[in-house]
Amino acid sequence: MRRLIVNADDLGMSEGVNRGIREAHERGILTSASLMVDSSASEEAAELTDALCVGLHVVLDHRGTMLVPLEEAPSELERQLARFEELVGGPPTHLDSHHHIHRDPRLLPTFATFAERHELPLRDHDVPHCGRFYGRWDDTSHPEQLAVESLFAILEELEEGVTELGCHPGYADRLDSSYTDEREHELRTLTDPRLHERIEQLGIELVRWDEIS
Repeated sequence: MRRLIVNADDLGMSEGVNRGIREAHERGILTSASLMVDSSASEEAAELTDALCVGLHVVLDHRGTMLVPLEEAPSELERQLARFEELVGGPPTHLDSHHHIHRDPRLLPTFATFAERHELPLRDHDVPHCGRFYGRWDDTSHPEQLAVESLFAILEELEEGVTELGCHPGYADRLDSSYTDEREHELRTLTDPRLHERIEQLGIELVRWDEIS
């Protein structure tokens, strides 16, 4: 059986991102999201947790520059978790990080220990992550990677078991990010009415993070 979590990163980044994530869930195949707790629209984003399964999207860097020294990373993770619980009123359902910084060998042990302590599934460790649905690299936009046909190909190649598909839907208005118009391409694809039919044909079950423990 192939089971798929469709998880949107960057919840809370902006009002436009929040709106796009809401639409991708209500009209599309999005099942979960990950919240940035210190961003401009984080408080607004917390209102979405009644409908969405929401995890903690830890932010430790800004465009490649660490925001805290490495030795302070454990306490910073605890601080962001406390802020999450303050915003949401409960614990996250899973753990991941902005720019996948938890994959940094210097930080991975910190994230793994933190995840185990708080009994949180950690991206890449408890569930394999698919990052192919992404439309920018080498400072160049690749909208063709975000077309419905490209997502069909990704779905067809899913392996047995649970997989997390990463995505970044949203609206690009007043967004401080290098990933802007691509978010709107993602949103159009994730809400395409052909997707549900294709997922059913392939025998894939859409699930949330809190349904796989």
